[in-house]
Amino acid sequence: MAWMDPLSVLFLFPLAIAFLWKMSHFWNSSSHNLPPGPQPLPLIGNLHLMDLKRRYRTLLKLSKQYGPVFSFQMGSQKMVVLVGYETVKEALVNQADAFAERGNFPIFDEATGNYGVVFAHGENWKVMRRFTLTTLRDYGMGKRTIEDRIVEECHFLIQKFESYQGKPFENTIIMNTAVANIIMSILLGKRFEYEDPTFERLLNLINENARLVGSPSVTLYNMFPALGFLFSSRKTVLNNRDELFSFIQDAFIKHLKELDVNDQRSFIDAFLIRQQEEKNKNKINDFFHNENLTATVANLFGAGTETTSTTLRWALLLMMKYPEIQNKVQEEIAMVIGSAQPQTEHRSKLPYTDAVIHEVQRFANIVPMNLPHATTMDVTLKGYFIPKGTCIVPLLYSVLYDESQWEKPLKFYPEHFLDSEGKFVKRDAFMPFSAGRRMCAGETLAKMELFLFFARLLQRFTFQPAPGMSKEDLDLSPATSPMPYRLCALPRS
Repeated sequence: MAWMDPLSVLFLFPLAIAFLWKMSHFWNSSSHNLPPGPQPLPLIGNLHLMDLKRRYRTLLKLSKQYGPVFSFQMGSQKMVVLVGYETVKEALVNQADAFAERGNFPIFDEATGNYGVVFAHGENWKVMRRFTLTTLRDYGMGKRTIEDRIVEECHFLIQKFESYQGKPFENTIIMNTAVANIIMSILLGKRFEYEDPTFERLLNLINENARLVGSPSVTLYNMFPALGFLFSSRKTVLNNRDELFSFIQDAFIKHLKELDVNDQRSFIDAFLIRQQEEKNKNKINDFFHNENLTATVANLFGAGTETTSTTLRWALLLMMKYPEIQNKVQEEIAMVIGSAQPQTEHRSKLPYTDAVIHEVQRFANIVPMNLPHATTMDVTLKGYFIPKGTCIVPLLYSVLYDESQWEKPLKFYPEHFLDSEGKFVKRDAFMPFSAGRRMCAGETLAKMELFLFFARLLQRFTFQPAPGMSKEDLDLSPATSPMPYRLCALPRS
């Protein structure tokens, strides 16, 4: 708005108020049976009700009053919140196409420009997602598999833990690096050393942006984008984006110079080859351009690092909190595979270990709000009419902690995933990767990483709190990331 003169602002302001009033009037007086919700105030909507640090708590509380499908307004944007397994399943799974769009939030739109795979819309999203899924599935083309790379990284991670010789250390950067090396080996065809300053800088950019996009100041920016100049967090997010994009662009320029159609070494190679094929076909709607490559690689790097490494940090914290569970995992691994390197084929033979990993994901609940969806058409859900283009918030916390689906939802209880005979059981309400058309594209990779890293770490070490702390001192407060902690990794004989 900085380019507008005061007279223009005075002219447009009444029009903006009229538009907001019209939209509010539609929602509040439409003859359709719209979802109920708290009465919004002018300009701020329901902001006065929201706990900006624990937004999911506010929405859960409101669902007690308004039911599993209700409306909520942030600024001028009306949202519909979905609460509980049955409701989320009905929307994202049973009516998948109707809820397949991504919600419009200024920070995401500004940072990615509708490119990439996570925050993109329409046909661009469909093309990029299909290419990403196919490339991840077919990656390697007879060369080294993804599992080989994870096993190799396990070796480096074990060495790093051993270097502390049982003394306490903080593991955030270490776990981030180990997990990031897997997705980097896919994207770039290489791994980085744990002390590499460039790689550490990239990880810091990813971590900071992951923290900032959920912060109160960015939430306010999403509500009032015209006031973006007031929010320093927005500027930091975009500066971090620029630095990460610059690294990626340098990488694919290098790959382009060395590109060999008969020797595809990475995701970037596969994209560049497809780019050349599309150009040769002279397609009008060409989605394989450099902007999509940069944004897609950035999406995969961020999504393929932060969530998996955070889950593993929660896993080690929970093993220290519940040493009896840690011991049972170690006993099962020792009995079934001994000292052999864990492989994905062992998962079905280690039901308790698998149950513990699943319960870590459920209990940690690291994406409680999910990413916003949007409706692609007018739709009816649970008897309520939801207009096309409405932002949808499928509250994953309410699914993973649904009292009707889990015996002890507030407890860390691996038996949620075991039957009476100790065999692993799948649970439909297990949705840490979301569900439907927008579910995480890297789910298969993440599951493989979690199993191989966790099983290998528990096979080689016993984890204990740092000296001076007891298991009672360990903080399991609900948060997307665990509170920083130090641990001791004691080698097992």
